[in-house]
Parts: sequence; structure tokens; C-alpha cells
Amino acid sequence: MTTTKDILKALANGKLSIEEAERELQKMAVSEIGGVAAIDLGREERAGIPEVVFAEAKGKDELVKIVSEMVDSRGVALITRSDKQKVEAIEKGLENVELHVAGRDEHFTVLVHSTDWKPVNSGGKIAIMTAGTSDIPYAREAEAIANVMGVDVLSFFDVGVAGIHRLVEPVKKIIDEGVDAVVVFAGMEGALPTVIASLIDVPVIGVPVPTGYGHGGKGETALAAMLQSCAPGLAVVNIGNGLGAGAFASLIAKKASAKRE
Repeated sequence: MTTTKDILKALANGKLSIEEAERELQKMAVSEIGGVAAIDLGREERAGIPEVVFAEAKGKDELVKIVSEMVDSRGVALITRSDKQKVEAIEKGLENVELHVAGRDEHFTVLVHSTDWKPVNSGGKIAIMTAGTSDIPYAREAEAIANVMGVDVLSFFDVGVAGIHRLVEPVKKIIDEGVDAVVVFAGMEGALPTVIASLIDVPVIGVPVPTGYGHGGKGETALAAMLQSCAPGLAVVNIGNGLGAGAFASLIAKKASAKRE
């Protein structure tokens, strides 16, 4: 896997001319796949967050082509919102790769990588919390993007305010481990992120989840409650955006780790 650093080293060592290095950087930045997609392979080098494949609107054949190109070019591909049939298509369509699948129903998160790929550990650490078990498929997206970005994760599931005593040990663990950011998932009335933000001194990212009953049960109530939170230190992403929250928390963790060094 060629990186920007590799190209710059080759340029500095005289192995590449300026024109050759420019072409290599251009090729690395965007990969065209048979008229199906344009993958931004330089995103991670540029913005710190790798390209992620949103599977929901893609056909099985298209998805396999995209994932294959990403693994060939970068060693790894992260796929979100995949159904079972698309997961099976990836398993059948790719060889000599490792798959890690998490989630359920129409909401699988899939990490595909070459056998020799390993994330570069950043030294950063985040925590992920869910109010209920229905929130876990969304939390898996946050776990997966943190893994790819080299950030360690502590996960605590089903610790919502309906049984607030369940928070005691997770909060102690978060404090003891010195995490850099916490991602909190909650549906229903969406209270958990506010509670967590009031107890710890690190950034909290709230993720409203589309679970609940009747009016506002698709995440609208949870979103409104988080946006109206009285606890400073809480940021909020859109309904169900576990990937965005995990990436945001991981960027915080990587920056914090770099400063510690």
C-alpha cells in the first residue's frame, strides 16, 4: 500500500521526478471503478478519516467491485449499512481477505482487509455507550471506524437511565482509563448523553437512535432532547450517525494522543 509519505520519500531520494510524484499522488487520490464509483483513496492521508462505503444504495456486484479495489489499493475497506445478501456477496467475491461482520438485519457493518493489514495504533482511546440493546448496530459503526483509525475502544452496552445504577461501573472505568472522548447512543427520550456529559470532563458525542414508540419514535425526540441538553460539553450528530460520531471521537483521540507524546 503506497502512502503519501512513501511518495515523498521516493521524491526526496531521487527515485521519482517531480512529475512522476505528482502523477502518483493524483492516482492515489481518486480511483475510478468501471464507471461505478470514484473512490477517494487519499481521504485518510488528507483528512485523517478513511473512505467508507455506504452499501445501502449499491447493488451486490457494484459493492464487490468497490470493496475489491479498496482492499487492493489500501489494504482495507469499511462498509456500513449492508444487508445479509450483500455481506454474502462480499464473502464469495473476494479471496485472501479477512472479514469482520457486526450488526443485524439490514444494518451490518463489515470490515474487510488483506491478511497482512493492521491499523496503526494512534495511542488514542474512546468509549462507546448505548442506552439499550437496540442501539448496538449503530454503535458497531463507531467501533469499526475507530478500529480502522487506530483508536482503542471501550464499549458499554445497555446502560440507559431507565436503570441508572448501571452507569456507576462504566463511568468509573471511563475515568480510570483516561479516554479522550465518549460516544453515547440513545433512543426514546435520549437522556443518556446529557447524564454522561454531566459526570465526566471529556468531550461527549450524542447519537440519537431511531427507536421508541409513537410520536417521535424514529429518533426525532431523542435528537431534540440532545440538542436542548443543559449539559455543556455535549455535541450531537444526526439520527443514527454512528459512523460520523465514531470518526469525530477518533479524531479527538488521535489529536489528544499526539499532544501527550
